[in-house]
Amino acid sequence: MFNGAVMHGRVLLLNGHSWEPLSVISVPRAINLLLAEKATVIEQTGQYLRTVCDKYPVPSVIALRSYVNVPRRQAHWSRRGVLVRDNYTCIYCGVQPGSVVRGKMLGKSDFTVDHIVPKSRTGKDQWTNTACACYSCNHRKGDRLPHEVAMRLAWEPKTPRTSYLVILVGSGPDGWKRYVEF
Repeated sequence: MFNGAVMHGRVLLLNGHSWEPLSVISVPRAINLLLAEKATVIEQTGQYLRTVCDKYPVPSVIALRSYVNVPRRQAHWSRRGVLVRDNYTCIYCGVQPGSVVRGKMLGKSDFTVDHIVPKSRTGKDQWTNTACACYSCNHRKGDRLPHEVAMRLAWEPKTPRTSYLVILVGSGPDGWKRYVEF
């Protein structure tokens, strides 16, 4: 009935009215929600599903027509999650991938997770105690607190919204980023 290649895609599902990300669903599930008039298309992929009689745009983002109350779940900490939350930006100097430092263009692999309160000083693997740092700043700070080496945090690390973690399950299309709060 439908074109098989398009059916393997993923669709971002938003809550009704608030447009809060709820989950990532399959194209067939999204089409079922649309045909049942339980959701509306917010963004399209530019591809189409064709049947014998009709042609349907493949959604990239859909929103439920009504609001669903979803209890908040605790976001699980991960190194990759910290790097993505901080957009691979050093919390101390602000350098990002693509920046040139000492003649070298930095890539995502040039960034690491820094414990603001080091593990040796009872620091934990927690969202509020970890942040993305370039190797240079992480090495400079070492096993000390930021104020001990005259370093300032550019922002306060926070626990991301659970809905934000939808994006961490694989990498979604760039068009999804505008619907996710960091």
